[in-house]
Amino acid sequence: MVQAPEKTITLDEFLQLPETKPASEYINGAILEKPRPKGKHSTIQGELIATVNAVGKPQRIAWAFPELRCTFGGRSIVPDVAIFVWNRIPLDADGEIANTFNAHPDWTIEILSPGQSQTKVTNNILHCLNAGCQMGWLLDPDEKNILAYPAKQQPISLQEPTDILPVPEFMPPMQLTLGEVFGWLKLGFSTEPKIVESSNIKSGSI
Repeated sequence: MVQAPEKTITLDEFLQLPETKPASEYINGAILEKPRPKGKHSTIQGELIATVNAVGKPQRIAWAFPELRCTFGGRSIVPDVAIFVWNRIPLDADGEIANTFNAHPDWTIEILSPGQSQTKVTNNILHCLNAGCQMGWLLDPDEKNILAYPAKQQPISLQEPTDILPVPEFMPPMQLTLGEVFGWLKLGFSTEPKIVESSNIKSGSI
């Protein structure tokens, strides 16, 4: 028996649908549901957001958002952490942060959940980089490694606890190590971002 092809949905049609929990993404005409975040995923996500914002927000450099829908280049994706340079954060008519982000993040971070396809997550990172994103991270809590994707460069594999994680040029060098990131999974472990002063860092304004 010949199976009839599934009806495709347009991006505009997808955006009219109600939000789901966990979030759904629109990729290549298909709707894909993200895995439900679990303990390791949620822990690392929360600590990364706090760490990046502790550095980026006071100087009005950048802002890290959790589970933010970003619609651009024919896709609507929800990175685990989406970091936007200060002057690219969309505002509404009241001068407040807008609900809709029709733009790529400047730094995208994805954290693998158990059973999640690394290929699909990597494709989302590459989609961001092709649109103008400056950096992507892919964290694997089970393997305790991180793949960093600098724009227009070869990926960097970070596997040693002492490896310092690269950050995009708009961020101060935070000197955050791989061991510190996965150390967050242990109760009582804490770390403060070690900011390296740089005259090249430019602040923005809203």
